Amino acid sequence: MEFKKNDLLTVTIEDMGHDGEGIGKCDGYTVFVKDAVIGDTVRVKLMKTRKNFGYGRLMEILTPSPDRTEAPCPFARPCGGCQIQALSYEKQLEFKARKIRNNLKRIGGFADEEISMEPVIGMEHPFGYRNKAQFPVGTDREGRLVTGFYAGRTHSIIPNRKCLLGVPVNETILDTVLDFMEEFGVTAYQEDTGKGLVRHVLIRYGFHTGQVMVCLVVNGTKLPHSQELVERLRRIEGMTSILLNVNRERTNVILGSQVRLLWGQEYITDTIGGIQYQISPLSFFQVNPVQTEKLYGKALEFAGLTGGETVWDLYCGIGTISLFLARKAGKVYGVEIVPEAIADAGKNAEINGIENVEFFVGRAEDVLPEKYEKEGIRADVIVVDPPRKGCEESVLDTMVKMGPERIVYVSCDSATLARDLKYLRERGYEVKKVQGVDMFPETVHVETVALLTRKAQ
Repeated sequence: MEFKKNDLLTVTIEDMGHDGEGIGKCDGYTVFVKDAVIGDTVRVKLMKTRKNFGYGRLMEILTPSPDRTEAPCPFARPCGGCQIQALSYEKQLEFKARKIRNNLKRIGGFADEEISMEPVIGMEHPFGYRNKAQFPVGTDREGRLVTGFYAGRTHSIIPNRKCLLGVPVNETILDTVLDFMEEFGVTAYQEDTGKGLVRHVLIRYGFHTGQVMVCLVVNGTKLPHSQELVERLRRIEGMTSILLNVNRERTNVILGSQVRLLWGQEYITDTIGGIQYQISPLSFFQVNPVQTEKLYGKALEFAGLTGGETVWDLYCGIGTISLFLARKAGKVYGVEIVPEAIADAGKNAEINGIENVEFFVGRAEDVLPEKYEKEGIRADVIVVDPPRKGCEESVLDTMVKMGPERIVYVSCDSATLARDLKYLRERGYEVKKVQGVDMFPETVHVETVALLTRKAQ
């Protein structure tokens, strides 16, 4: 039977793809359906067809899955932020475990029995966990100011000031900023023309300290009537830092490199596992502090430190993992390419009185060989926490040359993790344990930490 665009089909969902889309069959023809979950029987309209598969739009749920739950957010379907709110939380964790396992098998070439994996560590309350939010500002068709999140795979804003993944103060801040803009005629940036001033509102919140940062990203160097906005924002409990970020580029990158202080401090502080960190607008800091403590605790456990080890932390950012490790290690060296992050890392070590750490600016593949070959600094343990694209091959190569007893690999993308584990396994390392940590409930993303040990020669 040949299927064509706009056909209406009845499909039973038997699986879910890595982006959370439901996968089902109709007369042997595979159909991918966003917003459908395993166990649903749905009516679907075919939107795109290929020879052996097609993409359908969910029109009606004929029989809901026993694992389907009522999404608490009214914008869950159109918004691009959450992909699997309609799936019970227990099943979300199973989906994420399956995703990690499938990537290790398909990309890493691991057999099922070679993957020693505990259940994914979940959250007791899987909402309200984000300490950072970036809200785009724009106008609707009537010209009214709106803010919210982009609809999936688009740049059209779904108005929503009350994201359930964020903290309650976000709504108060957005109301204050948009009321101010309306009152003083401050314009929103228009992507299509490059005109208009306010692009995004970035909010950071310290879960342990209650400190709040508001940073307006603007297409200019100043904000008219900024003192009036400062006066209003200062009334919000916990307000610590009010900043402008200058971004005049026609680009999808949210933040520019120039930051101007309007009021208060240029950073907020928060703690993870008893260690205090300074966080500036441009700092990379994990967005879920509750789960970060569990993730770093697991990385520390895998590192197996007894007090005398030399540890290298690659892609160390503002020193979050380095400082965690330093309390149990002999010496920790951190490497990061972003100079501002290394400056923050040094400050964070100082604030916490941690002296057995040293940070280097540069690419890991340049810094490591220099310290190893020229200065003879070796490694008992190497910890890596690379960006989504994983480690450069030259970094993996250098790690192998240094021959640490253990490698702890923290990853936000299990596909690139699987690729890199395969590389290390082919060069004398054995994957001992893999642990998923759910840092991003209601979404398809999952953090993973893996322990590798050097095989006996």
